[in-house]
Amino acid sequence: MSESPFDLDSPRAYRAWRGARLRRLEGGAEWRGTPFDPAAPAAALERLAGTLARANVAGYSSAAAFDPGTLLTLCAALALRRLDAHYLAGADGVATLSDRPQARAEGLIPYSPRALNWHTDGYYHDPSRPVRAFALHCVRPAASGGENRLLDHELAYLLLRDREPRWIAALSRPDVLGIPAHVVDGRERRPAVRGPVFAVLADGRLHMRYTERTRNVAWSADPAVTEARACLAETLRGDHPYVLSHRLQAGEGIVAANVLHCRTAFADPPGVAGRTLYRARFLDPTPGATR
Repeated sequence: MSESPFDLDSPRAYRAWRGARLRRLEGGAEWRGTPFDPAAPAAALERLAGTLARANVAGYSSAAAFDPGTLLTLCAALALRRLDAHYLAGADGVATLSDRPQARAEGLIPYSPRALNWHTDGYYHDPSRPVRAFALHCVRPAASGGENRLLDHELAYLLLRDREPRWIAALSRPDVLGIPAHVVDGRERRPAVRGPVFAVLADGRLHMRYTERTRNVAWSADPAVTEARACLAETLRGDHPYVLSHRLQAGEGIVAANVLHCRTAFADPPGVAGRTLYRARFLDPTPGATR
C-alpha cells in the first residue's frame, strides 16, 4: 500500500504530492467560463472534469434556461449524485439562495445579503458524513456585490504544512473544532458536533472542515491551533495568488470540491427581484487527479 502524502511521517510522499500539485497550477490555465449547452454537453463535461481534476474548481457559462433539474443533470454527469439537502432546500434537494427574511432571522447568512465569511460547506456536520462537493448556478446576480472567493483546501494544507507541520498535526485532532447545536424556538435543527479540520477520507483524499465564524464556535485552545488559524486568516485576507475571485453573472456556475469559499455582501434595489442562486451539495467527491 502506498504512503499517504498527508501522513506527517511520510515526508517523501508529501514532497512528491506537493510537486505534482503545484505543477497542476503551472501556466495559470483558466478555470472559468466553459461554455455549456445541456443539449450537447459531452465536450463541456470533459473539460469541466479535467479542470476539476487540476484545480478542484471549475466554472461554466450557459445561455440555456437553467432550473434545479438542469443543474442536477450536469452534476450527475460529473458523478455527483448523493445530495446533502439543507432543510430549506426544495423537494429536489437544491437550495435557492436569495434574501429570505425567515432564514435570516435564524442566522443563516447564505440566505441574506450579509457577507459570508470563509468556510467549507457542512463544517457543522458530523465528520462521518462530510460534504465533499458543491455546485452554484447564478439565476440573477445582485445589483452590486456578491463576489465569491475560493481557495483550494489542498493548497491551504500545503501552505500550512510548509510553514509548520505541527500545525497540521494540531488541526487533525478529532476535538479541534466544535460547533454547538442549532436550536430555533426550542427545537434542535442540528446537534452539536466536534471534529478535525483536516482529515484523510477512505479514498485517500484530503477533506477540510473550517469556519471563520467568531460566534457559536469552540476551537481548541492549543497554541499550535491558534497559530495555524492566524496563518490561514492572513492568507485568506491577503492578495494571495492561490485565492480565486469571481462574481457570477446570470447563466454562470461553479462546480467544486468542498474548497474554502466566501462571499462579499450584496445589495439590490427595493421592489425588484434580487440576487438568486441555486446551490446543490454532495456527499460524492469531484473527479480528481491521481493522488
